[in-house]
Amino acid sequence: MRRYGFEKPSAIQQKGIVPFGKGLDVIQQAQSGTGKTATFCAGILQNLDYNLVECQALVLAPTRELAQQIEKVMRALGDYLQARRYAALSHATVSCVLSLSMSGKTD
Repeated sequence: MRRYGFEKPSAIQQKGIVPFGKGLDVIQQAQSGTGKTATFCAGILQNLDYNLVECQALVLAPTRELAQQIEKVMRALGDYLQARRYAALSHATVSCVLSLSMSGKTD
């Protein structure tokens, strides 16, 4: 995980990852760069059933930039866990959508 830049959890990650992993609703608000994206990405990956080969998560983002950021973090964490994903980025000016399809662990 260190090669992806994850050294130790930030304060917001320490507070959010466990409740998210337990399936609880989590609302977090913090400044940019505090680790919010990694928190919910880790929570999503934690809740996957790696024996199921089907879409188990869908992440929507309001902007293309945020969608790309989410995909980058999900790729870093997902590669470590061998989760497959698919990102679909729209070129629409009104909204951009990121779809991450976690479809099981590859052996």
